[in-house]
Amino acid sequence: MPICPRADYESEMSSTSLKSSSATRLRSVPIIVGTVVLAAIVGAAQSSVAASVLCSVLVVLLVPCSLIDLERRIIPNRITGPGSLAAVVLGLALDPGGEPARLLWAAIAGGFLLVTALARPSGMGMGDVKLLGMMGLFLGRPVVVALLVALLGSVVTGIVLARRHGVREARKTGLPFGPYLAAGGILAALTGAQIIHAYLSLRH
Repeated sequence: MPICPRADYESEMSSTSLKSSSATRLRSVPIIVGTVVLAAIVGAAQSSVAASVLCSVLVVLLVPCSLIDLERRIIPNRITGPGSLAAVVLGLALDPGGEPARLLWAAIAGGFLLVTALARPSGMGMGDVKLLGMMGLFLGRPVVVALLVALLGSVVTGIVLARRHGVREARKTGLPFGPYLAAGGILAALTGAQIIHAYLSLRH
């Protein structure tokens, strides 16, 4: 009878434990209630029914992506894949005229992060690329705000870690990018359009 090496066994057990922990956390009442409340707040802040539905669903998807990435350093395809499909279906049903723009901004944002991931695989994963692409399908142009907020947040965190532990130790710290994207996505859903409008107004 084949026997698994101890290291492989421990690694498998650790992975199973992390998956179980993530699943339990996602099913906890505070997380569920908090997600529903946040989704309701974000939805209520929108100016149209289409935007309200799209942004509310986005929040429901971002929360588990963020928590799983924090615990397991992975953003599951089983969330971003169906989530992207749901974004397109909802967009076509509720705001068909705006769907081409959402597709374009999803491609632009996802393409930018894809280039970054290919150039520096150790710092960015394909899960991040897929997550940002999904966010673009829900948000449209405000996804740019989400990306900028995420990049700024990760840079600030890196600077803080470097000051506390030194540059060498800070570089060894693996920071999941998903939570930053999720935070940026929620901020973009709330005020992204206004931020872009204010920026464009300053340029004219």
